[in-house]
Amino acid sequence: MNSHQLQILFLDLAIILVMARGLGHLASRIRQPPVVGEILAGVLLGPTLFDGVLSETLFPDDVRPVLSGVANLGVALFMFVVGLEIEGNLMKGHGRTTVAAAVGSTAVPFLLGIGLAFALMPGHDPADRGTFVVFIGLAVSVTAFPVLARILAERGLTRTAIGGIALAAAAFVDVVAWAALAAVNASVGAAGDHRLVLLTVPYLAAMLFVVRPLLRRVLAPGDKAAEPGPLKFAVVLVGALLSAAATEAMGMHHIFGAFLFGLMVPRERAQALRADLHDRTTHLTSVLLPVYFVVAGFQVDLGGIGLGGLRELSLILLVAIAGKFGGTYLGARATKLAPRPSATLAALMNTRGLTELVILGVGLQLGLLDDSLYSLMVVMAVVTTVMTGPLLSLAGSGRSGTPADGTAPRERISAAP
Repeated sequence: MNSHQLQILFLDLAIILVMARGLGHLASRIRQPPVVGEILAGVLLGPTLFDGVLSETLFPDDVRPVLSGVANLGVALFMFVVGLEIEGNLMKGHGRTTVAAAVGSTAVPFLLGIGLAFALMPGHDPADRGTFVVFIGLAVSVTAFPVLARILAERGLTRTAIGGIALAAAAFVDVVAWAALAAVNASVGAAGDHRLVLLTVPYLAAMLFVVRPLLRRVLAPGDKAAEPGPLKFAVVLVGALLSAAATEAMGMHHIFGAFLFGLMVPRERAQALRADLHDRTTHLTSVLLPVYFVVAGFQVDLGGIGLGGLRELSLILLVAIAGKFGGTYLGARATKLAPRPSATLAALMNTRGLTELVILGVGLQLGLLDDSLYSLMVVMAVVTTVMTGPLLSLAGSGRSGTPADGTAPRERISAAP
């Protein structure tokens, strides 16, 4: 890069951080997840305003590849944190309700999403119709586990029974979603060489039977609790990046490698280490992820939606909300969960946030979404995340009326009407 390009890059990064922090703070003031404001910052810096003149002026073509590289690093580290946060014992105590809610939250919107795909197909004419149908079903089925965890913490629901069920169900849905997205990615192929995808089977075996035990020995040796430290953080960070590079080389996208490595970090006797890894990585992603929102916003143009686009957006929102909320509610009620906690759980599972944005980005990169449909799906991600707070208030859950010690909620949960 020459001096002028470097100046523009530094200026762009400063603008992105100011916009993301400012709108994220405003979102928090109105009890919305900061990610909502950060996504809006990306959309506002994209081509939606002033016919793209602002976006082209601030982010010239010769700087965008560098911003894209920074964005990919940010989303890879984000996916590592997602894998790191998923606990294997989340379903203890409420396994039946968790499984029913997770299955309902996945199956119902996925089936409705298949119908949505056939309705959208004539207006977008995807090259691979079969994969397009599966992808749309997947895109409306996802729940944002990291955003959900933060909403639970902000509303004092983390230690309640319904909070535990929501976290466990969201973790289940996340793992299923990433596995399904990996299959979709494999069906499109690795730069035309599908044989590379076959390497994922021995790679998974190596991660489970070689990398995981090795990490346990390095990070948590012997019977002592694992101690945090900068050297261990460096080891884990290098491992996550190498894993991301490996899956990218296999045509499976770098996010899967980073996510998988996060899952491999030991859980036993490693609470302090994992908390340290989470904090250090989150500090990095807080700077890098806003760049991802802006890069994603380069493809979001809401200025020319028109009546046809509004009709499609209405249909997408109807399917996404009704499928996710209805499927979760029915699944929870099938296990005799009371109506109010069932509605709370359904509202929480309707959260999509950044996880949805990452999946949509993969779909755009694979050519499964065109720019107009991608824009509409991004709006759906924002709307469904914004809805979570008001829906929780309507369901009577939050700081004002829900104890944080988990006792009263557990009593209400077990009482069917």
